[in-house]
Amino acid sequence: MSQKRYEIIYEVSRTVNSSLDPSEVLSRIAEQVTRAMGGKGCFIRLLDGSGHVLKPAAYYGLSERYAKKGVVEVAKSGLDREAFAGNVVQIADVSTDSRFQYGQEASKEGLTSVLVAPMMVEGTRPIGVLRLYTAEKRDFDAEDMGFLQAIANISAIAIENARMHQTLKRQMELINAYDYQVFED
Repeated sequence: MSQKRYEIIYEVSRTVNSSLDPSEVLSRIAEQVTRAMGGKGCFIRLLDGSGHVLKPAAYYGLSERYAKKGVVEVAKSGLDREAFAGNVVQIADVSTDSRFQYGQEASKEGLTSVLVAPMMVEGTRPIGVLRLYTAEKRDFDAEDMGFLQAIANISAIAIENARMHQTLKRQMELINAYDYQVFED
């Protein structure tokens, strides 16, 4: 792996440790991935509560129009189903590959190739995907795939830490509210 990519992994790790605000952390990760891999843009999508829809969490280098193009239903996205099976998946031309749900919109955005890594916790439970887009047709190599998967793994840890922090914070607020009421009575 190149020195630059090691530096990006270090920066992403620092980013994760610098904030418990998931939107801030994921936005910075999307930018760092795009720059490190020479992409046009990056999109991080997280599963909603139902586990059937991937919702936008952060993006970089993509238009707001593209980011809000529509819901990504896992059942309709062969690409994401493959990723959730634990694979890093690449598509050379998103406009012609049936696994990609919004090929026409991607073409209008100037996107050609995509590399997708699953964001998993506990090694098996998917929580989202990290997608890197390029403007030109690109054949990603093993180093690209390994790098994107490493960043997806770090991102998944960041999301879970932020979720656990929010849960703990709510529990502490409830306990404090209850204690306050007990002492008031």
